[in-house]
Amino acid sequence: MVHTKTWSLRLDLFEEGDLTWVHAILDTGDNRLESRTEAHRNPRDPSVPEIGDEYAAGRALVDLGHQLLRAGMTDARTNEPPLHG
Repeated sequence: MVHTKTWSLRLDLFEEGDLTWVHAILDTGDNRLESRTEAHRNPRDPSVPEIGDEYAAGRALVDLGHQLLRAGMTDARTNEPPLHG
């Protein structure tokens, strides 16, 4: 039997001058993970807002990925069968 789930990801991007920040929310139905990240434009780089969006969003997604891995490891440890020696 196939079981299907849908996870929702929301990325809100904000820009002000050379700063872009992201608030990311991952809703798995069972858990809700959040990340807040930012990117600062290097003064030597061209002013291209899309680049700041990509860096800030990428950092938020990496952070959510790390949170998911930690949650999985914690859940796996919690649900391990007892060792019998």
